Amino acid sequence: MASRAASGRRNGEERGWLRGSPPPRWVRALPPALLVGVCAAELASRQPLDIGFLLGTIPSLAVLSYGPVATGVFGCVVILLLHVPPLQLNHPGNTDLWTITFIAVLSVFVSLVRSRRDAHLVTVRTVAEAAQLAVLPPLPERVGPLRCAGLYRAAQSETLVGGDFFDVREGPYGVRALMGDVQGHGLSAVGTVASLLGAFREAVLDQRDLEAAAARLDRRLVVDSAGTEHAELFATAVLLEFSASADAVRLVSCGHPHPLLLRGGQAVELDLEPGAPLGIGFFDICPPQGRSVRLEPGDRLFLASDGVTESRDHAGAFYPLADRLAKFAEESPTALIDSVWEDLLRFCTAVRDDVTMLVLTPLRDDDRE
Repeated sequence: MASRAASGRRNGEERGWLRGSPPPRWVRALPPALLVGVCAAELASRQPLDIGFLLGTIPSLAVLSYGPVATGVFGCVVILLLHVPPLQLNHPGNTDLWTITFIAVLSVFVSLVRSRRDAHLVTVRTVAEAAQLAVLPPLPERVGPLRCAGLYRAAQSETLVGGDFFDVREGPYGVRALMGDVQGHGLSAVGTVASLLGAFREAVLDQRDLEAAAARLDRRLVVDSAGTEHAELFATAVLLEFSASADAVRLVSCGHPHPLLLRGGQAVELDLEPGAPLGIGFFDICPPQGRSVRLEPGDRLFLASDGVTESRDHAGAFYPLADRLAKFAEESPTALIDSVWEDLLRFCTAVRDDVTMLVLTPLRDDDRE
């Protein structure tokens, strides 16, 4: 896939086993290893060792990675070993036996509860991921005369979609692309993202002009917030429309960071007339002004959200996107995005906002075979 839209936690963002992932192998190996170790130590020692209490930890450790049946088996094995005279594990007496028996029974109950909860969480997570991917599906590698590559990192942990969004669609009036950022981030912004993407996909089919498509998005947010007092629902966005031969692009900015043109190893920010953000009702008063740009062979367009441009280092300096892009300008689109992401992580103390990047590469006729 050309887009890695936050599916799971990639590049060092995988969930740890203490946060929901399956436990590592060493955790599963602890109960049998401890069981063997205690027995071996008792058999190898010339004097009785008062280490039978360690057996009580084995069912508790089994809860972390085994189901109730396996946990029960470990508990039974521990109780049986307490009755093997040569091992002398039940020293000093019945107190250890009853304590470990109680721990074993309690561990089976806890393992049963954990197993059922994990099964429920797997179902919920699967449904949530399917719903979020329906809102922001993976970006195709190619749309019409464009080659596409994108990256999405939601700021809120365990979510695939946040407040940023992008899409590239082919319609009767050419290929159109959208990148935007709604107010807020995380799950609370997903509904607004879904509404805007739906309006954009309709506008790709219905609206002849790019400015009219932007007005459709604005109307969508205005209508959505009309029934809510003090909704303050707004979004920034930039829309692009490519010609059929991909030798020109028209752009409309609605308060979003401007795209950068990669040409000849240089990254130049395109100068656009900034329009009002979507949803605040200013489109009739101050409609956005589009701009057309001629494209040369080898040109690429790089779009990023403010999660990239407004990230800061420890001294408070903003990430110098244009300067860093020039360093990676000769790389392939996918490698370019990966390089910028890794460089951003090195530059910033922490990335706390949604991060979205999109590279659009126009293809000439001889590249489309």
